[in-house]
Amino acid sequence: MDAISADSHHHAVQFYLDEHSLFTTVADFLSEGLALQQPAIVIATPAHRFAIQQHLSARRIDCAKARRDGDLIMLDAEETLGQFMIGDQPDQELFEKNVGVIIRQVLEERSETVIRAYGEMVDVLWKEGRTEAALLLESLWNKLIVRHGLALLCGYSMGHFDKQPKQLARVSGHHTHVLGNNVVPFHRKRGT
Repeated sequence: MDAISADSHHHAVQFYLDEHSLFTTVADFLSEGLALQQPAIVIATPAHRFAIQQHLSARRIDCAKARRDGDLIMLDAEETLGQFMIGDQPDQELFEKNVGVIIRQVLEERSETVIRAYGEMVDVLWKEGRTEAALLLESLWNKLIVRHGLALLCGYSMGHFDKQPKQLARVSGHHTHVLGNNVVPFHRKRGT
C-alpha cells in the first residue's frame, strides 16, 4: 500500500472477513499511536472492546493506566449512536455535541498531537440495514477529521457486501485508505 501523505486527513477502512484480523489491525494501529503518545478512542461493541483491549495488552499496553490517564477512551457503539441519531439519521449538531466534544476534550492539553480512533458505529448501522445513515455518518466523521487532524479507522464486516459490490465502492469512497490485514502507519503531527 502507498505511504500516506503528511498533508491529508486519514480515514481508513478495514473490511474484515474474520474478527481476529480486525482486532489485530486495530491493536496495531492503536498501540503504535499510544507508544508515540497519541491518545486513542475506541467506539465499538462490548465484545469488540474487550477483544481490542486483550490485543493491546498483548502488545504491552497497560490499558488500565492508559484509561486512567485519559490516553485510551473506550465507548459503546450503540450508546454513542443513541446520543446523536434522530429517527434513522445521524444529526450533525448532536454528533458535534457528543462525539466532537470528546475529541476536543482529548485534545485540550495536547494540541500538537494526532488522536487515533477506531469506530464501528457505521458497521452497527449497516448491520441494521440503515446504509444511508452509515454513509452520512462517514461524512460527519470526515468533517471532524479535517477539523481536528484525526486518524480514524473504521471496521466493516465483508459479509455485508457479498451481493452489494456497488455499496462496497460507496463505502470505500468515504475513506482515504482501504486496508486489508495490514495497518497503515499514521505519524503526522497536527498542523504539519
